[in-house]
Amino acid sequence: MTASSTTTNARPEPGRPSHKGGAPSGHGGGTGRRRREFTTRRGLLIATFMAPAAVFVAVFTYYPMIAGSQMAFRNWKLTDLTDTSWVGLGNFREVFADPVWGTVLANTALWVVGSIVPQLVIGFALALWLRRHFRFRGLYQALVFFPWAISGFLIGILFRWMFNSEFGVVNDLLQKAGLIDQPIAWLADPDKAMIAVLVANTWYGVTFFAIMILAALQSIPDELYEAAALDGAGKVRTLLQITIPYIRTTLALTVLLRVIWIFNFPDLIFGMTGGGPNNETQIVTTWMIRITQQGDYGQASAIGLLVVGGLLLFSTFFLMATREKRGVRS
Repeated sequence: MTASSTTTNARPEPGRPSHKGGAPSGHGGGTGRRRREFTTRRGLLIATFMAPAAVFVAVFTYYPMIAGSQMAFRNWKLTDLTDTSWVGLGNFREVFADPVWGTVLANTALWVVGSIVPQLVIGFALALWLRRHFRFRGLYQALVFFPWAISGFLIGILFRWMFNSEFGVVNDLLQKAGLIDQPIAWLADPDKAMIAVLVANTWYGVTFFAIMILAALQSIPDELYEAAALDGAGKVRTLLQITIPYIRTTLALTVLLRVIWIFNFPDLIFGMTGGGPNNETQIVTTWMIRITQQGDYGQASAIGLLVVGGLLLFSTFFLMATREKRGVRS
């Protein structure tokens, strides 16, 4: 047998798939076959497994949302359940006409901005520090991340004791440092109560930024920093031209999520001040809960719809702005 006849016999016959170039089209590459296997019976099986979760979410999430939304347009008060007539936008007009509304909006803006900025700055610094390799780094990470596992209401009670005017540790430390001569009534003073709750919320929220930013920093290749060092770039230039641009998307999403959570975070304020003194720490969500406790479910539902609408508008504009900046930079 010659070499030419051997080569001829090794060729695949017409119509028979070749196994040299890869798997047969019906098995290894199998995209088309897998698509054909998705039958109506398999779809019904998937729907059957998903049905309990869908029913649970619909009953305990969407139904209360719809029921609560329709309360905003009715005269729904616990003091008189015989009259739940339709009042249209009456509850919204009462909210806007309330003299506390302006104070609540100003406090909410201060609460969000005054919490986000220090949380972002301190969290970023902690993430940069924890990215370095040093001894007992895992222990330090556990200590930094620990506050995120504690309830916000419990944090509020803890800081209420710390800022107590008579035996709080904050006044004690400030007096020993010589910064104050006599104890300060932090939570009873209208000018200082918001400072106290902002300090507590900053301590509580730094952890979230540190976790998210550290995860993003660990995805940056070390070769970029090595190349920057060879080019003579300093720490500030490396931070502004490599680190921040590389994790820009993570920073934007983290800020967005944190704004939404802080806006809807009445736990800490309730634990520390309950919205006082004289409504100086009252934000939109704490005010809504206060009105609910008073039995006016219609007005409280109206405030809830305003909160949802405001957060939707903010999220939309924020995402559009960050997307536009990414497009311009790219």
